Amino acid sequence: MAPLQFGSLVYNYQAIDVIGPTDLLNSASKALAKSLQKFIPIEDEVIERAPDFVFHHIGLTLEPVQLLSSAITIVPTTTVEECPELDCLLIGGPAPVGFQLPDKYADFIRRHVAAGKIVFSTCTGAAVLAAAGVLDGKAATINIVEYDWVRKQFPRVKWTKEQKWVIDGNIWTAQGAVAGMDMFAYWLKENYGLKVLTNGALGLDYEPRDSNGLLNVLPKRYDEDGKQIATHHIPQYT
Repeated sequence: MAPLQFGSLVYNYQAIDVIGPTDLLNSASKALAKSLQKFIPIEDEVIERAPDFVFHHIGLTLEPVQLLSSAITIVPTTTVEECPELDCLLIGGPAPVGFQLPDKYADFIRRHVAAGKIVFSTCTGAAVLAAAGVLDGKAATINIVEYDWVRKQFPRVKWTKEQKWVIDGNIWTAQGAVAGMDMFAYWLKENYGLKVLTNGALGLDYEPRDSNGLLNVLPKRYDEDGKQIATHHIPQYT
């Protein structure tokens, strides 16, 4: 299976909006599962089913960009003109008021969506998709803090705040940053299976929620007295 080409546009987004999901994907990858075998046993089924990714951070130029949060600066790995064909595109969330979507980014998003490829947004990244015009007539969600604001700004979108993430065709939108990680956890589970997701989440000590915000994605564990214990179990070589 060829690696999936996974891209994100570089501008002043909140760091976790992109770093959180891409770290989860990397943790669930075939390459990382193989490397973890020196520490813990990994089932052959997990390695066989796990995907691999090539990550692209796409800028207007290759100049560094300071992100919205945590004093992090990111250096693009490619540009909109030179980026290879993507399988998936992730749109992180900027401070929406005053954010101006560059024309080249808007065109890039529209071409990607028109080609039927999956686009994900986390947090206020949905407002970026709306500004590009790809959410008109679509169901979508956004960080609920900005919900009332975004409804007024982009009234052609079928905004909802009932679920942590919303899927409409090839467009996936999530609410806050961690809801975005939960959305990617669902995508991993649906495409590669629960064991692949569990292995990826184990490395981050992360437990995803479902689209209703409930912690029932991974099987619960109980001790011999019926008391709930930590969901993750670290396998050991014997």
